[in-house]
Amino acid sequence: MLTETSDYDDLYRNFRWQVPEHFNVATAACDRHADGTGKLALTFIDDNGSVRKVSFDEMQAWSRRFANVLTEDGLLRGDRVGVFLSQSVELPVAHLAAFRAGLVSVPLFTLFGEEALAFRLANSNAKAVVTDAGGYAKIAVIRDRLPALQRIYVVGEGDVATVSFWDAVEGASEDFETVNTRADDPAIIIYTSGTTGNPKGALHAHRVLLGHLPNVEMAHDFFPKPGDVMWTPADWAWIGGLFDALFPAWYHGVPMVGYRAKKFDPVEAMQLMADHKVRNVFLPPTALKLMRQANVSHPGVSLRSIFTGGESLGGELLDWVRTTFGVEAHEIYGQTECNLVVGNNAKLFPILPGSMGKATPGFDVRIVDETGRELPNGETGIIGVRAPNPCMMLEYWGNPEATAKKYAGGFLLTGDLGRRDDDGYFWYMSREDDVITSAGYRIGPAEIEDTLIRHPAVAMAAVVGVPDPIRTESVKAWIVLRPGFTGSDALARDIQDFVKVKLAAHEYPRLVQFADSLPMTATGKVLRRELRALG
Repeated sequence: MLTETSDYDDLYRNFRWQVPEHFNVATAACDRHADGTGKLALTFIDDNGSVRKVSFDEMQAWSRRFANVLTEDGLLRGDRVGVFLSQSVELPVAHLAAFRAGLVSVPLFTLFGEEALAFRLANSNAKAVVTDAGGYAKIAVIRDRLPALQRIYVVGEGDVATVSFWDAVEGASEDFETVNTRADDPAIIIYTSGTTGNPKGALHAHRVLLGHLPNVEMAHDFFPKPGDVMWTPADWAWIGGLFDALFPAWYHGVPMVGYRAKKFDPVEAMQLMADHKVRNVFLPPTALKLMRQANVSHPGVSLRSIFTGGESLGGELLDWVRTTFGVEAHEIYGQTECNLVVGNNAKLFPILPGSMGKATPGFDVRIVDETGRELPNGETGIIGVRAPNPCMMLEYWGNPEATAKKYAGGFLLTGDLGRRDDDGYFWYMSREDDVITSAGYRIGPAEIEDTLIRHPAVAMAAVVGVPDPIRTESVKAWIVLRPGFTGSDALARDIQDFVKVKLAAHEYPRLVQFADSLPMTATGKVLRRELRALG
């Protein structure tokens, strides 16, 4: 979409969206490159270090076959399909098949526990789920709470209540005509955390892929270029993994490297980038901080571009990246509802430590008040993005009230506070709400608090983010116990484990503090800002 230049103002001023009336992610990100030549799509490294090469031709064939499986099993256009897998060969097959059949995919993080998983599957009314043996063990526990769920396709060991994913694929016809979807037709629901109530599902159209391209191309220094190979440790269950890396890379025919790491290992990451000649990476700030902490280097690593976002890197980390990799780290900004609206490219304008960069070509980003009225440069307000644009969600799934509250005065209100200077740079100030940013994840306290009070020892709970040098913030729980219970390290560990199992391993409170009471407003609302001030 972008023409390489060193003139940001000219690039931004002359950019025009070219979104066709009909568009399908599967056609754009797979079929255009499935020309019978065996062009490489994915290099996947499994837990044992075995390497599997997959072509666009194979991706096309498998996803066509699975699209036939889904439709023959009774799923109709618009039905939802959960994809409960981590980085794998099967994950993109499942998404591409859903897109082909006019279905709506629902990515699900493999660290989700029973409650987080049950809510998302029930809220989306998913009729089918693709998972592995570990995922099925979680689904089996909540199966009776999901009346809409008709089919569970399992990669690996299942039971009589499941269907073997690969047996189904191999037994299906490769002859499938991809639905001629409109660019505005629903394609995917990605759940995002908030501060009150349950998570909200951001429903995106097929055009969302096109909406991500300008920033990906800008922040990856006019991606693609010959020899480019993309990798990210970010999970493919999030918008960052799927639409900041996987599908934009495939749209441009750039091979992707996939690796299902249980935990980010800086030395392992460097070796992987060297072994597979990775040129382009999306590395969340936490990954970069861990790499700096470990002081890693590798003579075989030769990166062309580093894309990062979720929190400010700061001057010291920017300098370390420049010294270690010989390229600039280009920070970006966006959120699940409307992603990649601000970014950096050192060849277009100087990178200022602490700044998120400038507006991505194609996006009108302003600082506004709660009514959508634009504020002058230098003033702090809500970061707003003018509607509509191809990257913007269609709605919050089944939640018109929350959808309406997200917009004002023609802008989508991100809920993040920032300012814009006279040179057009955006500066993140703080959150308008209480969302916790930890290791690149946006974590809503409401879900954690709801899970905590289900523990038999917990009477009341409040969750806040506290500063963490590596994760930016850690989740801290303030807990009032029920009569008969006494606070102890053992009880704290038990409560932490309870949240890990019931909700998600990345959302459990790393810090637990017992208290006699919680600070409240006159109407009974917990004053989280007071708890944050206590540390």
